[in-house]
Amino acid sequence: MVRRTKIKHQRKSIRRIWKYLLWIFLTSLIITAVGGGVYILSVVNSLPPLDQFSSRHINQTTKLYDREGKILLYEIHGEEKRTLVPFSEIPEALKSATLAAEDTNFYHQPAFNWRAMVRALLTNLKSGRIAQGGSTIGQQLVKNVFLTPERTFSRKIKELILAIELESRYNKDQIFSFYLNQIPYGSNAYGVEAASQTYFNKSVRDLTLAEAATIASLPKAPSYYSPWGTHAAELTERKNYILNRMAEFKLIDLAERDAAKEEVLKFATPNMGEIKAPHFSLAVKDYLINRFGEDVVMNGGLKVITTLDWKLQELAERVVKEGAARNEELYQSKNAALIAQDPKTGQLLALVGSRDYFDTANGGNFNVATQGLRQPGSALKPFVYLTALQKGYNPKTILFDVPTEFDTRKDPTTSYKPENFDERFRGPVSLEQALAQSINVPAVKTLYLAGFDDTLKNLHRFGITTLKERWRYGLSLTLGGGEVKLIDLVGAYTVLSQEGVHHRQTMVVKVEDSRGNILEEYNDKTERVIDAEYPRLINQILSDIDLRAPLYEQSLPLTIFSEHEVALKTGTTEDYRDAWALGYTQSLTVGVWAGNNDNAPMVRKGSSILAAVPMWSAFLKEAVKNYPPEVFEKPEPLILPPKPMLNGLSEFTPVIAGKKYPQLHSILYYVDRGDPLGQPPPNPAEDSQFENWETGVIEWARMNMLNFYLYNAPLPSNIDFNQPPIIETGSGPSYNTNIITINNTKPNNGAFVTTPFTISANIESGEPLAKIELYLNKNLINRVEGFSNQKNYYYQNLVGELPEPQNSIEIKASNKSGKEATVSIIVFH
Repeated sequence: MVRRTKIKHQRKSIRRIWKYLLWIFLTSLIITAVGGGVYILSVVNSLPPLDQFSSRHINQTTKLYDREGKILLYEIHGEEKRTLVPFSEIPEALKSATLAAEDTNFYHQPAFNWRAMVRALLTNLKSGRIAQGGSTIGQQLVKNVFLTPERTFSRKIKELILAIELESRYNKDQIFSFYLNQIPYGSNAYGVEAASQTYFNKSVRDLTLAEAATIASLPKAPSYYSPWGTHAAELTERKNYILNRMAEFKLIDLAERDAAKEEVLKFATPNMGEIKAPHFSLAVKDYLINRFGEDVVMNGGLKVITTLDWKLQELAERVVKEGAARNEELYQSKNAALIAQDPKTGQLLALVGSRDYFDTANGGNFNVATQGLRQPGSALKPFVYLTALQKGYNPKTILFDVPTEFDTRKDPTTSYKPENFDERFRGPVSLEQALAQSINVPAVKTLYLAGFDDTLKNLHRFGITTLKERWRYGLSLTLGGGEVKLIDLVGAYTVLSQEGVHHRQTMVVKVEDSRGNILEEYNDKTERVIDAEYPRLINQILSDIDLRAPLYEQSLPLTIFSEHEVALKTGTTEDYRDAWALGYTQSLTVGVWAGNNDNAPMVRKGSSILAAVPMWSAFLKEAVKNYPPEVFEKPEPLILPPKPMLNGLSEFTPVIAGKKYPQLHSILYYVDRGDPLGQPPPNPAEDSQFENWETGVIEWARMNMLNFYLYNAPLPSNIDFNQPPIIETGSGPSYNTNIITINNTKPNNGAFVTTPFTISANIESGEPLAKIELYLNKNLINRVEGFSNQKNYYYQNLVGELPEPQNSIEIKASNKSGKEATVSIIVFH
């Protein structure tokens, strides 16, 4: 009985709980419904009348200024361009392309696509914000005409209600006509007629299928997909995507689709209005759109103070224009680019992306400075040597500049035997000589010693954003076997200037909205990427005039700046397709590129010294006048280790029990490349490159050292390479006197001459001379023979005429032992 009573009470308690929960649920539902109704009513009351399609909010232009806020560089947006065109006159191709791009079910669904909205709602709930739209053509129309671009739930509700009301008032063709005549297509063009005139300089009625698909690509992100901007490739991808969609929905057939994909589009020249520093200004515009959104930038009336130094920009534009014109005449190199950066702040002071932005026929609107992916030649070498210094090598470390095979597969088809720029080999050279004079073979060896992966890591730490496909490069990376951007190279060299401190690059000092509120302000972001001592060593090498003199020869004065210590590195790619000059002081870094947009090679050996250095020098000679004299911080005094090669000596001659054991080997005989200061390798041959490097050294020694037969006798097993070497007076190699040299050639390489003029040179030989030949532009014009036993000769010859503005001259000499020597120079008439 007690148990039944207890059960009865429990059931009553459960019923009371369920009634209470039901009451709470119904009450909450009513409150939510009432609240939601009130909210929706308030939203409805705030909606604009639909019958005022011409009522638009007033757009304000965004203005870009130079760093002083005085020079107006560019006004973004300006007045809207719009020409209404009847719906019946808009080609079906454009209508179909727009439907394929934006709303394929437009004619078969109500004002909204509920599936897309549910999908977008789930995405938005996950992210906690409006991250995805799901808008139909009607929703896009009311959003662009009446609403702000803010991503909020209230705006989405307004958009939905207005779209429903729009559908109740107008039929589908009318709505579609409103859309095609009022939607923004970028470059201030509103509606398809203005877009067609802007981008193709023709009426919308005359558009081809490919052009129509291109126009339909733009509304998604008009500035991003602009054919004159930095995303032309992405525009092509979207155009092709739309053509595929059109074929998928049977709006065109496959043949029409394929023909449209193959059509080469010819865009009109952009009417930029008044714009200064166009490549720089448009790069700033892209940055602002990515940062603040397209509508804010195009219509928000921002005031932007950029980092541009207008006087330096004017100088840069003049230097590039004149230099590129000279290069075109001499080397058939039509384009050039220049960037100047303040290394202490990361601010870009001048940027010229091409010879002439408005020369669209030659790709002038393409910004080589920020977009161009070009091979850097030797311009990456400083970072290779820097990595080697980190590993324990030093500037005096000796490497052999001799013919060397670097491929270890012993397969002729995969051979890699790099040449030096002057087609000669120097034997033992120090790392500092090899870097300053840009000698290729030691540079490849240095990359191997430094380690490919560690070098690549340093390049990325210093600001190189490319070189991500490791498998492509190999040891050729140090000679330019990858693609980089000029803006990245300039940024990396500024890190050298600042002794290992990276300052984030920027083009903007301050951004204010139309009310004067500061939206962004320059904030120097720095990071130390390497210990200061290693960049100091590189700076010392690259600023040493005596070290680089053998490379620049008669062009050396272009690299010297009174009272300013300047570091410089150049780069020339294979077949002379790219020429670079990167140089810096502590207060200014300047980079120059010269070449052709279509990657055509320069002619007449248009190297960096001839094509890029003159522009770099012309800019820097004027620019440094704005800065006080400065010198680089010197590195700590160098203490050389005793180990052979690392001690600055190419030979090792231990004396054991009164007997000399002279040794001449590659560096891999003495060092473990990963730990050069540690113990020598117990078996050097285990290194995959040892045999190749040792073979090159031995072959060179046999050709150049008469007493080499005395070298490389087996050493006692207890020899210690880390002990200081014993150096005796008179010891050392006896070099082959059977060689021939040509010195003191006149006129100097790169000289300007008037005809007639005299060519002269001193020729010295260890054996009697056989003949001397003079070639002008590869044609033999003089020969001297019959020397009897004469070994030294002062050669002279009068040249009466020069057929070209630039001419190559070669002097070839040979002796009776068959040894030959050649000197090549270029003279300008």
